[in-house]
This record gives sequence, structure tokens and C-alpha cells, in this order.
Amino acid sequence: MGTVLEYLKEYGDYTLAEKPFSEVDSLILSQFSYLKFDEVLSGEQESVEMSADWPGQCAGSTDVVTAACTAVSLEEIFRHEKYDSLYGDERYRRDNTALFLGMYGSRRFHDTRITNYVNQIDLDTEMQFSAVTILLPDGMVYVAFRGTDETIVGWKEDLNLAFSEPVPGQRMSVEYLNRAAETFAGDFCVGGHSKGGNLAVYASMNCRQEVRQRIVTIYDHDGPGFRPEVKAQGAYDQIADRIRKTVPRSSLVGMLLYSEGEYEVVESKTIGLAQHNPYTWLVREDAFWIVQDIRTGRKFMDEALNQWILSLSQDKMHTFVDTFYQVILASEADNLIDFTANWMKSLRGIRMALKEIEPETEQVIWQILRALFDIISANMKERFRSRNETEREKLEEGIRQLEQAFRKQS
Repeated sequence: MGTVLEYLKEYGDYTLAEKPFSEVDSLILSQFSYLKFDEVLSGEQESVEMSADWPGQCAGSTDVVTAACTAVSLEEIFRHEKYDSLYGDERYRRDNTALFLGMYGSRRFHDTRITNYVNQIDLDTEMQFSAVTILLPDGMVYVAFRGTDETIVGWKEDLNLAFSEPVPGQRMSVEYLNRAAETFAGDFCVGGHSKGGNLAVYASMNCRQEVRQRIVTIYDHDGPGFRPEVKAQGAYDQIADRIRKTVPRSSLVGMLLYSEGEYEVVESKTIGLAQHNPYTWLVREDAFWIVQDIRTGRKFMDEALNQWILSLSQDKMHTFVDTFYQVILASEADNLIDFTANWMKSLRGIRMALKEIEPETEQVIWQILRALFDIISANMKERFRSRNETEREKLEEGIRQLEQAFRKQS
């Protein structure tokens, strides 16, 4: 028993013909899409220009009109002088490195190529969007949407999913899927983790009919759901039987605004909301370790949160989300890595901002910050695990102090 990393070691020598593509493979590709390909793919685009409304721009392109990236192999990426830039997200550097090297060193994924890479962050429209088309050795095509990255604006867009209108990333996912489907023939799969799972479903139910008919399976790994009115606007009923949704036992993100539909619950090696990290999901033999259901306490909290979200008017929801975003910005951190590294400074800034907020909203924000802290705490412990004993003791003491701060607010 292990995680996707152990799965790669044990089953990497099986080709996709010998062992068919599975949900575990899908999670691997979804996490693969988090890698920072920007510098590695710099200049790797075709000369054929796309239309001006193609989303984003390929890495290295200075034009707002995007060119479709050429198909680049894992070998070319590994040999690239900027190879180390793949691991720009320090939270998962060790695991992401092991993931890429595991894919590169396996018969199963070694001859994988990637194309149509797009990465855009727009502060003005509060959008963080990235996607890549993955060409597998057996000819299968997998369109992967990246989930929320380490940017603060990425988390803001997650909050915006509670609104009735589509967020910019969702609209871009539809355009990406339509245009990317023009660059390859035949059927394909779509997927993603976290917000990437939401985008995979949204793009599939809103893309052109001829593109939708080519989709074999839609993999949603702990991705948020949709408000009823957003789902009703798309062709959800046409794709529902092709969605494969997986969530960990203590899922919060994946059950957000998710009130109907089937899902499988995966056991995790950790506890609490840190289970959102796909590297904690457990694999038994060559498949996920499936358990009966989400933990009872977590399920009750998820249902309560969804009920609260849907009970608010759009005006009140906008007020709450904008307030929460301003509170996070008060930490003066540009991204979650800085937020984690300077958590005491971040907390002081948040406390000052909360003084100006009405008590009811303040209490809800503290509850959500508590959930965020659970994830941050787990990531900090993992990141500093290799440090010396003195540094670990300081870290643990800092976490205890922050936990006391949260208890005072509850």
C-alpha cells in the first residue's frame, strides 16, 4: 500500500496496453499539470497562428495571439537547461520531482508528450488558469486542467465559484477545450484536481456538441461542484454518466456545492483537510483504496457550509467573498508560500483587518481560516521535516501558538 508515487514504482513497467489507464493514472496526470512548464517550453511553439480569441499564450510567446505549442517529450523537458524551473511551487517540490522522474523512468509514461500548454494569471479579472494537453504513448489524449496554484488570486477565484455567474477561468476552460480538440483527432479524456476537476466538468458540459461527443471520461479529483443555476445552464445531463469523481475521506473542497451525483471516497494517509493533497491518497495494489463514505463529522460540516452558501443572496455572497479576500491580502503575502513562511506576520495583518468586519462575518472567516491553517500546518511540517531538531522544535512551537490564536477566536 502506498501513494501515487509508490504506484509509479510498482506499476511503471507496465505499458498502458498491458494495464489499462485508471483513475490512479488520471490523478498522476492531474498533478503533472501543476508543474511549471513556462520556462521549459519557452519558444516551443508552432508558427501557425491561432485566432485572436484563443485563451492565454504558450510559454515564451510575447504575442496576445497564441500559437499551439509543439508536442514536447518528457526526454526534452528532462534535458532542458531550465528543467529545475518545473518545481517552482516549493510546497510540493520533493513530491513533484519524484512524480516527474517516476513518469520519465517508466515504460508506462516515458514516451508521453505535452502540447497546447497555457498559463495565465490576471489580477484584474481575478483569474488563474492553466491547462495542458497530454499525449500518452498508446495514443490516448488527456486534457488536464490545473487546480489552484500557490497564488492568492487563484484562491480568490475558488471563492468566486460560489457565484451564479461563471468565473473567468471557467469560461476560458471552454474555449481551451474547443480549440485544443482541433489539434488532435479522435476521442479523449478530460480531468483535473481541485479547481481543475471543476474546470474539466464545466468545460465538458459547455463545449461544442461535436467536441463533447468525443469525450470518453471526465475525471474530477476532489473538485468543487456548481451552484444549481450554473449546472442548469450547461449540458450536464449529457455528460453525467461519464464523470468519475473521487474525494478523500475528509473532503471539503470536493464537496463544496456538490449535492448530487455519485463519487468514490479514497482513504488518505493523513487527517483533516490536508487530505486534499493528492500525494496523501492511498493506493492498494493498482487501484485507489476505496472506503464507504466521507467521515460523518466532515460530511455534516460540508452540508452545513453548502446550505449557508446557497442561503446567501448574490449581493451578500459578493460582500463575504470580497471581505475574505481583503482579509487575506492584509497578510501582505503575494502567494501561499509567503503566507506559510511568514505566518505570524500574516496573522497580525489578518487580525487588524478583522477589526473592521461585522462579528457574524468575522466568525465565518475564522472558521474558513481554520481549515486553511490545517492545510498550511501539514505542508509546513512536510516542508521542514528534513531540517534539524532545533528548527523543527521552533516550527512546532509556532504551530502551537497559531492553534491557540484560532481557539481564542472560536
